[in-house]
Amino acid sequence: MDKFVKLTGVAAPLPVVNIDTDMIIPKDYLKTIKRTGLGTGLFAEARYNEDGSENPDFVLNKPAYRDAKILVAGDNFGCGSSREHAPWALLDFGIRCVISTSFADIFYNNCFKNGILPIKVSQEDLDKLMDDASRGSNAILTVDLENLEITGPDGGLIKFDLDEFKRHCLLNGLDDIGLTLEKGKAIDSFEKKNAASHPWAA
Repeated sequence: MDKFVKLTGVAAPLPVVNIDTDMIIPKDYLKTIKRTGLGTGLFAEARYNEDGSENPDFVLNKPAYRDAKILVAGDNFGCGSSREHAPWALLDFGIRCVISTSFADIFYNNCFKNGILPIKVSQEDLDKLMDDASRGSNAILTVDLENLEITGPDGGLIKFDLDEFKRHCLLNGLDDIGLTLEKGKAIDSFEKKNAASHPWAA
């Protein structure tokens, strides 16, 4: 998993509350178990018209936001079913950070397992960031995970909190497998001692 230390990029505004995982990645895209290729299905029902053409009014189809790396969204982002394809689709599109006032628990935890930083802020701070994100190509935010800070295009600073264990995992690019591999020497040592003390089990 890629490390997340500092991210600077365009932030796209999505001022909608209760965006569920079916909106993030519709069920038609759940047939694959691969993590790649899902970016085309991200917000598909809003991004595309019935004939498959792009909806020019959807934020990620606008020229200024096509390469957005950050999403500033309404309350309760990621609610609904627990599909892990939702963070996979965000990541495959190129989004590494989602900022909202609250997240559904399962989606929130799935983000950390896939290298995405979900940030909870107050409504007042979200309003400021939503305004920043509405500036089109000038909607550049910097998210500094080491210092737990978000810097806006005018230099405004917003602090945020994060569980230290989750912060450690993102800073070091550790998913569940990576965390296990960190204990590799201890596991090998245990296996050798166990084999020595239980030779009949070998």
